[in-house]
Amino acid sequence: MPASTTTPTAPAVFTARALLLDMDGTIVNSDAVVERCWREWAVSHGLDPQEALKVVHGRQGYATMAILLPERPVEVNHAENAEMLARETADTDGVVPVPGAPAFMASIQGLPHALVTSADAALAEARMTAAALPMPRVRVTAESVGASKPDPEGFLKGAAELGVDPADCVVFEDSGAGIAAGLAAGMRVIGIGPRAAAHGPTAHVPDLTAVRVTPTADGTLHLTLTPPA
Repeated sequence: MPASTTTPTAPAVFTARALLLDMDGTIVNSDAVVERCWREWAVSHGLDPQEALKVVHGRQGYATMAILLPERPVEVNHAENAEMLARETADTDGVVPVPGAPAFMASIQGLPHALVTSADAALAEARMTAAALPMPRVRVTAESVGASKPDPEGFLKGAAELGVDPADCVVFEDSGAGIAAGLAAGMRVIGIGPRAAAHGPTAHVPDLTAVRVTPTADGTLHLTLTPPA
C-alpha cells in the first residue's frame, strides 16, 4: 500500500463542506455486470479478458477502448461505447448496494453531495434503482464532461454545482482512475473497497459501514472513519 494512504487503526475524522460520490464500486456493486460485458467485448476483439478488466473500472468505455486498442479510430470507440452502455443499462442482474451504502446515503440526504460517475444518465438511473439507492439531486454523468476520469473535470464540475471550493470537498472512490481524478482536482479522497488501497487515496476503508457523517451547526460535515474489526 502506498505510504500516502491511511487505513485507520483508530477512528479518524475528516471535515468537509460537500461530498462527491463515485457510483460503481463505491456505492453500487456492479462488478458482475461490468465483468460480464467487458469479458465478452475483450474476447470478441481477441484480447485477454483479465488484462482488459485491469483498466475498465472508473473510466468511460470509450477511454478504456482507447487504452486497449490504441490504433483504433476514436469514432469507432465512441460507437462501440454506445452499444456497451445500452447492454449494461439493460443488464442489472447482480447489481446490489455496497455494504453500508443504504444507511450512508440516508444519512447524507439534505446535506451537500453529488454523484460524479463515468456512467451516462440512463445507466446511472438503472443501477441506482436496481440497488434501491436514492439518486442525488446533483449529478455529473458522462454527458456532462468532455474528458473521462482520470481527468478531474467531473469532480470540479460537481464542486462548482454545489458551490463549494474543491479543497472543501471529499471524494469517495474505488478505482485508480477515479482516485487520480479526485486528487488532481485538489480534493481529499476516501478509497472504498479492495481496489482502492493500491492507488494512494488519502484514506482507505473496506466499505461504507466504516463511514459515519455528522453535520454541524456551521455546515461543516464531520466524516468519522472507523478501523476494520
